[in-house]
Amino acid sequence: MPRRGVGPPYRLVKQHLKDGLASGRWRAGELMPSESELVAQFGVSRMTVNRALRELQMEGRVERAQGVGTFASSLERVSATLRLRDIREEIEQRGHRHHATVHTQRAVRASASVAQALGLAAGARVFHSVVVHHENGVPLQCEERHVNPDCCPSYLEADFTRVTPTQLLFATTTLWRAQYAIEASVPRAVEARLLGIGRQQPCLVVNRSTHTREATITVARLVHPGHRYGLQGEFQP
Repeated sequence: MPRRGVGPPYRLVKQHLKDGLASGRWRAGELMPSESELVAQFGVSRMTVNRALRELQMEGRVERAQGVGTFASSLERVSATLRLRDIREEIEQRGHRHHATVHTQRAVRASASVAQALGLAAGARVFHSVVVHHENGVPLQCEERHVNPDCCPSYLEADFTRVTPTQLLFATTTLWRAQYAIEASVPRAVEARLLGIGRQQPCLVVNRSTHTREATITVARLVHPGHRYGLQGEFQP
């Protein structure tokens, strides 16, 4: 039976399908329920079902063929979206020296937007950190992060001059999926100050979240001066 709960109808449809994919109900390449079947099953509009399927497609979890149907993606294709690189590893692979300066590492009460992103109640206790990563002494990334304490209780005890937040979270949590968005933007005032750049300096901003099967682990804002940093990657089918 479909999961019942509070939230936009498309999220209920999406979660139902994600649960089925996670449990192996539909294996890679198998045909999944049609839009018409989901409309009848959930009692929602076709537009609602289409949004749920569209988001799953963007996440690489399903493949859609017009006039044919929706199919479960292969695990290899899904796992390709979870390959996250750590800034320290990037710097050291270039043969350069990394060091980090910790500006904030404490527990705070979550704002409404942070709470929503972490799936928690507004005002809930969360961990907050601001770390600037340097390459050969030059600030390369300002990392602001909020962490769900239930996912990493030891977060505030870590020495982020020796291990990065990404390395810690990879080592202590079970990553199920990740989402990110990349944009060109100017830095916030505090980010400009920490990075030693002007307020109008173009930056590459990555907003990223990681999740276990049951909860959101962390949401992070990673700001890089555009003239110092470029994204690189590799894809192999």
